[in-house]
Amino acid sequence: MEFSDKRMDGIEFRNCSLANAVFDDVNLAGARLTNFNLSGLTIENANIKGLKIFGYDVEAWIKEQLAKDGCHLD
Repeated sequence: MEFSDKRMDGIEFRNCSLANAVFDDVNLAGARLTNFNLSGLTIENANIKGLKIFGYDVEAWIKEQLAKDGCHLD
């Protein structure tokens, strides 16, 4: 099933499986994820400004790691 060009603001998913789902050009700003299985999740080309996982600032941590590797985050 495919959802294209749809507004789903405020929608709630409860007790659902989205295994192997593909999210492309999706706005999750302000979304809240709780009790999630994210094993094997891949995130690429994402705006992570303000992203926190378990209260940790992910953007700042990734910037630190990239700096150690001589790279940068745009």
